[in-house]
Amino acid sequence: MMLRRSLLAGAAALPLAGAARAQQNYPTKPIRLVVGYSPGGGNDLIARIVAAKLQDKLGQPIVVDNKPGAQSIVAAEIVAKAAPDGYTLLVAPSGPMTINPAVYSKLPYDPVRDFVPISLLAEFPLLLVVGADQPPKSVKELVEFGRANPKVANYASSATPFQLASELFNQRTGSAFQAIPFRGSGDAVQAVVSGQVLMAIADSGPMAGPLKAGKLRALAITTAKRPPAFPDVPTFVEQGIDDMAIELWTGVVAPNGTPQDIVERLQDAIEDTVEMPAVRNALEAINVDPRSISSKEFRELITRDTARWKAVAAKAHIKLD
Repeated sequence: MMLRRSLLAGAAALPLAGAARAQQNYPTKPIRLVVGYSPGGGNDLIARIVAAKLQDKLGQPIVVDNKPGAQSIVAAEIVAKAAPDGYTLLVAPSGPMTINPAVYSKLPYDPVRDFVPISLLAEFPLLLVVGADQPPKSVKELVEFGRANPKVANYASSATPFQLASELFNQRTGSAFQAIPFRGSGDAVQAVVSGQVLMAIADSGPMAGPLKAGKLRALAITTAKRPPAFPDVPTFVEQGIDDMAIELWTGVVAPNGTPQDIVERLQDAIEDTVEMPAVRNALEAINVDPRSISSKEFRELITRDTARWKAVAAKAHIKLD
């Protein structure tokens, strides 16, 4: 009987031992990195820049898998339901992790319950711009112009994060700029350039060309201090507007239940990769700031930003259900 018990105990331990060895040797096969946006977009570019060097660190190919649709809800649901073994990861921007919970009553995933944060990859501020031919040359002048001309007091919005940022601007300045929706950032920027829409608050990527060509005027940036990339653009704080510091971000998360040692392995590898000069230069070239943080810090960031955007959305009565 004692021998039989010993044999049974040994047999029961075999799967656990095998799992432990698998975790210790991780990764042993290609890793799937799911991106909830189309190829060529900002998050896709960030994912591919990091993946190209991260796979060298991990010793296995990283396959970027684009699954666009529904504000990245499709991609988030895929990864939330994937096996928690470290071989299916999600490129997780602010949108699906902190904005969607603020504007949707129901989601097929829970950003906190269904995922383990691994690390950030990059973060980026937003710019407030107007067409170069528009009268306002400062935030104060823009607010005054909007009040004096309510029929043209509007903003271009191509994504929910930019809409909430614009509504936060309304709330902080007492303005009433109205949202004009566009399908993509390029269309929204062109609408501001042409004068079809007065202003926009969005990431600098699609604005870079028109800004350089003198077709747009940047009135403010959402960083706490002027960044090296935009030394001539004043911050909102400089112009007397508090609580407009906004850094949207892109990170990587894994399905809940992913073993801690795998999370730590990925976290360390991402941190090393993001600090590589070649990766930093490539990310900075697309106007994003390379940044990695710990899993714990990432979870705290998600919680803090979700609370902030829920308050903004509730006050602006924004719901996308």
